[in-house]
Amino acid sequence: MEIADAQKFLQENHRACIAVRQKDGWPQMTLVTPGIDAEGRVIITSRGTTYKLKHLRRDSRVSMLIFGEQYSGSKFVQIHGTAEIIDLPEAMDMLIYWYKQLRGEHKNWDEYRKQMVDQKRAIIRVKIDKVGPQSVNRI
Repeated sequence: MEIADAQKFLQENHRACIAVRQKDGWPQMTLVTPGIDAEGRVIITSRGTTYKLKHLRRDSRVSMLIFGEQYSGSKFVQIHGTAEIIDLPEAMDMLIYWYKQLRGEHKNWDEYRKQMVDQKRAIIRVKIDKVGPQSVNRI
């Protein structure tokens, strides 16, 4: 599988588990809702107080398992990459882009912006460095 194949899969599949590295080297994993930007980088939102952001500020290596609609029997792709964290206020346009891509139009963008500020939201943007393994027979 090529990186372009994983990027295409990400355009239609928005369920994932991300693994980042804790200070002691053990993985810290959490479920996320990834999108993809115009340059093919994975984009995720995160509250500013999460462990994943704390760990990524120290070690930017990321692994993600992106999967389809159902857990059992679903198509999936694993990616490995390098994360960049974009904090507010620079992150606001990307937070809106992420929301529109995954959920469509918000009923009140001013309210959404306020929530993003109140939660100290950030964007985690991941450059995909390599892919695999994946459910080869199902993609």
